[in-house]
Amino acid sequence: QVQLVESGGGLVQAGGSLRLSCAASGRTISMYAMGWFRQAPGKEREFVAAISWNGGLTSYADSVKGRFTISRDNAKMTVYLEMNSLKPEDTAVYYCAVDQIAYGMSRMPGRFGSWGQGTQVTVSS
Repeated sequence: QVQLVESGGGLVQAGGSLRLSCAASGRTISMYAMGWFRQAPGKEREFVAAISWNGGLTSYADSVKGRFTISRDNAKMTVYLEMNSLKPEDTAVYYCAVDQIAYGMSRMPGRFGSWGQGTQVTVSS
């Protein structure tokens, strides 16, 4: 099956930037959309961004639109999330996952699987 490993999180000041990476191994992800989600303490996991199987379409939560950019490199089996103009409310554990429907593109956590271990992003004010 697919294994996902997130990296790139850390501590930054408000207004700073981070670039998260999600490295996939095992079964190919080239036919599947990929998504980024986040979960803050005491909150439910929420959608952040998704990208279609070939990178042709992207989708963003309203809270991050214009600040975050999702991209993918299928040859490297890696998905990225570039985060700019970070705010304290962006503080959360960030997870990547695979859309379980080939060639689909969902914003619903229930459609995704192969969740990684997550990487912590902390934004100070």
